[in-house]
Amino acid sequence: MRMGMVGGGRGAFIGGVHRMAAAIDGEIELVCGAFSSDPERSKASGADLYLPPERSYGSFEEMILAEKQLPIGERMDFVSIVTPNHMHFPPAKMALENGFAVVCDKPLAFTLAEAKEIEALVHKTGLLFALTHNYTGYPMVKQARHMVHTGALGKVRKIVVEYPQGWLSTLVESTGSKQASWRTDPSKSGAAGAMGDIGTHAENLAEYISGLHITELCADLTAFVEGRLLDDDGNVLLHFDNGAKGILHASQISNGEENGLNIRIYGETGGLEWHQMEPNTLIHKTNSGVQILRTGVGALCDEALAAARIPAGHPEGYLEAFGNIYKNFARALRKTLNGETPSAIDLDFPGVADGVRGMAFIESVVASSKSDQKWYPFVS
Repeated sequence: MRMGMVGGGRGAFIGGVHRMAAAIDGEIELVCGAFSSDPERSKASGADLYLPPERSYGSFEEMILAEKQLPIGERMDFVSIVTPNHMHFPPAKMALENGFAVVCDKPLAFTLAEAKEIEALVHKTGLLFALTHNYTGYPMVKQARHMVHTGALGKVRKIVVEYPQGWLSTLVESTGSKQASWRTDPSKSGAAGAMGDIGTHAENLAEYISGLHITELCADLTAFVEGRLLDDDGNVLLHFDNGAKGILHASQISNGEENGLNIRIYGETGGLEWHQMEPNTLIHKTNSGVQILRTGVGALCDEALAAARIPAGHPEGYLEAFGNIYKNFARALRKTLNGETPSAIDLDFPGVADGVRGMAFIESVVASSKSDQKWYPFVS
């Protein structure tokens, strides 16, 4: 599948991650891009990636319109959007309107209203849309989801999900850090800081594994670092649609923490525990004992097996999990373009509905934190 990219030029972090993830399985080739809002920088970035000058575009508008004129088999098949949050909506909208499938970094848009407009376009066009909540791509996350859905825990009662980081413990954005500056700028990041950047990953992971939806929440957001404009720490109580209760904690001022995303799910008959920094291990607990499940070992579910590439004991991590979203998307897109029906595994990637729920989560958490109301409805 031929990929065009919006954003991800010189100095960008996530663009390189997307390109590596897309290339892992040999399913996708980068053929063009509009890598920066600065046309010269975009073309220079294209040269860095060995693209022909005529396919390194000065803007995403130019790219989409030019690629549309190329013959099928030469033009890009889909657009990957890896810009800061405020620039997700315009290229996603234009790509869908011009017949191109989309992979978009999270969150889906700048506002919930924009997210719903994208969702409506996806439904109208029937085009594939993937959102890169990459932690859903880990094999043992898929195994956890399978175990919950097949009743290994009984009815879910409690979910505890945390994402602590420490990299914003000081006013890093004042030092010229590109990654910090846009994430802490309301005009580029949106209504939330840490809760929008990593809290949405925690929300998505909880709903993906459990199959449950948050119905209401009680949030407390704080900007601990003096001079910071958006939250750098947040604590949220959750109610789910089956009556389960939850706790979600997202923080970027937790000194010493790296990327400590972890989740614990407790049901009537057992519990599960998974840590992103030890991703090959899933712990299944009951009052009778503990079972350690490992990637590639034993009778795992089909989704977990499909998400692993190498023999057990060889670590697979962040890039491979990210790559699983691109792999499944590429296979689903290829079958769709060939008039075939994608399998359930092909379609096992976060989509536009997950993006709408992520934006609803951000707006609900921000509103709850500002409100004196104890429980605030989660409305998507």
